[in-house]
Amino acid sequence: MARLVLFLLSLLTGGRPAQRQLAWQQAGGSYRGSPVIPRTEPDGTAGSGPEPDDWPARPAAPARPEPEPDRHVYAGPPRRRRVPRWAKWTAVIAAGLIFRRAIASVAVVALSAALHLVGVNVHLPSIRFGWPWQASTSVITTKTTNTDLGPWVLQKIEGISKPALGRVTFNFLFTHKVSKNIGPWPCWYASTFYAVGYASATVDLNPGPTWWAPATGHYALRVLTRPAGGKPGSVSVTMVLPQPQLPQTVHDVSIDNLPSKPVATQHSWTYPGFGCGVLLRPQFAESVLYAQAQQLAFYKATHASQVTRPLISAAETEATQTIRDNFIQPTVNAFGYTLDSFAITWAKD
Repeated sequence: MARLVLFLLSLLTGGRPAQRQLAWQQAGGSYRGSPVIPRTEPDGTAGSGPEPDDWPARPAAPARPEPEPDRHVYAGPPRRRRVPRWAKWTAVIAAGLIFRRAIASVAVVALSAALHLVGVNVHLPSIRFGWPWQASTSVITTKTTNTDLGPWVLQKIEGISKPALGRVTFNFLFTHKVSKNIGPWPCWYASTFYAVGYASATVDLNPGPTWWAPATGHYALRVLTRPAGGKPGSVSVTMVLPQPQLPQTVHDVSIDNLPSKPVATQHSWTYPGFGCGVLLRPQFAESVLYAQAQQLAFYKATHASQVTRPLISAAETEATQTIRDNFIQPTVNAFGYTLDSFAITWAKD
């Protein structure tokens, strides 16, 4: 019944041969065991009824390609969601803060190597390499007792290679005199000059290993408080050093500001009177004046109390500042302490 209905519908649409053919094929109709192909008239109009058997067989209409099934195209893994820029920078800053000690240590080493290659000698701070998980135990693992911290500080002091120099400046006058007798009459001529002298006293900051032997008592470090609760500890250091050494040779002093014109002149007025001074009036060489002024300055720097006292005081001050600021203070700070007091006494001869 369904096939007959479809065939009748195809007859009603006679102007649409393709639809009639499709309806007939779907109805399963056949003519003499072969599918019925609509006949087309010479004028292009569709004919009706089946074609005679004696007509040449026409090629079957090409079958319409069946639509390919909808295939799922693989486009790869789903695109990841992009991380915001602020999140990246936050992670970088957090990592820098956590590993700041390791980063700073590596940066200082790299900078020191670069400066060494270009020939620049710069003293960079010393930063020990360490991981973040080592920070909590740094105070415990470092040497914080009197027995352990003392040798570390003394080792730094024993590394001092240069003495401390205390320098003073002093002014003085000196007179250069020339005399030559004319017969029985004495004749002399003298000039007074103004000079500025420079002298230095030295302090031996490292007298040698025997000087620092424990039995001598020349060095003592005492722990007052230990680091606790995030607060640094405190230590006190006392030392004994040899007394400052005054200039040893005339070459340890120098002279400056020798005027070419003397401050004052004197000469003899004996007979033949004025002619004696005029004839002996010399032009003193600067090298002669410098040598005489240097000898006088050396004597003042070793014997005159108005020069020796400030000279020794300047040497003691220089030695105290050098040892405290460059050797003891940085060392105890590295171990979590502060220098509460520091004193140097001077050994007696």
